Amino acid sequence: MDFTALTSQQKAAIALIAFGPEVSALVLKGMREEELEKITIEIANLRDVPAEVEAKVVEECHDIFMARQYISQGGVDFAKEILEKAVGKNKAKEIMGRLESSFKSRGFSLLKDIDPKQLAGFFQNEHPQTTALILTQLLPQHSASVLSELSPELQAEIALRIATMEKISPEILKEIEGTLEDQFGSTAGRDLSVSGGAKAIAEILNLIDSTAEKNILQSLEAEDPDLAAEVKNMMFVFDDIVLLDDRSIQRLLKEVETKDLSVALKAANEEVKTKIFKNVSERVANMIKEEMEFMGPTRLSDVEAAQSRIVESVRRLEEEGQIIIAGRGRKEDIIV
Repeated sequence: MDFTALTSQQKAAIALIAFGPEVSALVLKGMREEELEKITIEIANLRDVPAEVEAKVVEECHDIFMARQYISQGGVDFAKEILEKAVGKNKAKEIMGRLESSFKSRGFSLLKDIDPKQLAGFFQNEHPQTTALILTQLLPQHSASVLSELSPELQAEIALRIATMEKISPEILKEIEGTLEDQFGSTAGRDLSVSGGAKAIAEILNLIDSTAEKNILQSLEAEDPDLAAEVKNMMFVFDDIVLLDDRSIQRLLKEVETKDLSVALKAANEEVKTKIFKNVSERVANMIKEEMEFMGPTRLSDVEAAQSRIVESVRRLEEEGQIIIAGRGRKEDIIV
């Protein structure tokens, strides 16, 4: 059993077993019927969990419980500061990342399983500012899917509003949450604020289809060139791999599956291919080329999915400081 491959529900099931029946019973009592059914099925399906996997799950639960406690004491920034002092910057970032979805209002969590086309239909009749706020509450991949279903004009306007959005008061969130509950069901809300900004729209654009991305960026440039430049600076597309130095390319390739690389390169330009092949052995280069030829015609959606996975690895490695993307580092980050 691989810890990294476990779903959130599987981790929850393992944790409940580790905590014992008395503690687990108290936790299960507080769950909704739907959640209770899912977690019960996971518990029933668990077989022979390795001790090291159980230990990692319990450790992760402890980290999250402590982070929640710090948040309740002094807010998200306070929690992050305390965690950085306790476990280091990278570990603190990882813990806060796991908690990211729980920062969202529960009312907005109703939307996570709704088909993007259905959500897009709902948003056609909503004010663009309301739509923009709701999209900041979804995971970037979901927001990207919904944004792709909207008209080009609406895409551009909503993207601009996300990029320029500031803090939103809990009262406004409650009002929007009420609308969502009426439309999609009922659930309890939480008094949390949310913000958009250039980073929020950049994360969405990194996951959206290329046609919609170009349309949105062109509209942003026409409306606010400085903002468009800021958003672009936070984005990374597959062709930008040429901006990586050889050492960074080699570090990236350690994270990438050979099959993903072969599929991704099917639609890559020659400059990208040259950059990649330059940083692998002749044997590996020939193997990749042979696999590209052997797979034959490939759907564009499969190529884009493979490229997206590689881009996600680039962004993660850059955030961890393991690679450098030319033109993005601050002066103090550049090594000469």
